[in-house]
Amino acid sequence: MARILLIEDSPTESAVMSQLLERNGHEVITSGSAEDGIETCRRERPDLVLMDVVLPGMNGFQATRALSRDADTKAIPVLIVSTKGMDTDKAWGLRQGAKDYIVKPPREDELIARINEALGA
Repeated sequence: MARILLIEDSPTESAVMSQLLERNGHEVITSGSAEDGIETCRRERPDLVLMDVVLPGMNGFQATRALSRDADTKAIPVLIVSTKGMDTDKAWGLRQGAKDYIVKPPREDELIARINEALGA
């Protein structure tokens, strides 16, 4: 399965998402901020990034834009997973380079299907 970088500042949300992903056979790397997540992405080269929007410091939209414009990370798909569910949020996230936008809390089967789709599985 895939190596997934989860950029999420809530320890509870991070633990729940990590368990869900690991239960489905994925290896999970976690990061609690956008800035750290960008560095981790450059260093670890995950297969996919799950990005929260509301983060301390740089937000998830800014981090998604940074990753999608960086020659070293632009080929890594970013899926935004956020409580911000307005159509304008989704449109903005996709314009920043996200491959998909999922509203929290995601259903497990839907999240895994969309991860597999982004990975071309």
